[in-house]
Amino acid sequence: MSLSLANAESVIRDARAHADKLGIRVSIAVVDAGGNLVALQRMDGASPLTPAVAEGKALGAAMFQRDGGWLLSVANDRPAFYNAISGMARRQMVPGLGSLPIKVDGVAIGAVGVSGGAPEQDLECAEAGVSSLK
Repeated sequence: MSLSLANAESVIRDARAHADKLGIRVSIAVVDAGGNLVALQRMDGASPLTPAVAEGKALGAAMFQRDGGWLLSVANDRPAFYNAISGMARRQMVPGLGSLPIKVDGVAIGAVGVSGGAPEQDLECAEAGVSSLK
């Protein structure tokens, strides 16, 4: 299965609904397994920088098929390694909570990144979005 636009819109819808519940304004990016942007939404009132950060978070999660917390630990624990692999992506990866790979039947089909709330809130929104595909 590949990530469709309908899948990406579903992830965004549920992540946005969770952000509304939390009372925060975020941007949500969904990328395919290759890290290519499929859909991006910036809520009214979200900071202008949040779309780029959300996409960078999603890119990192897609490239490594791991959550952003893992990527942050790599960036902190092995900065030289992180800088080397970050350059290989040819786009800016953003480590940190708020990104998750999207897997269906154990196969990674993409990733979501959320930016605009506290790190834990961004992660909650990403989790809500990914759960829409289960």
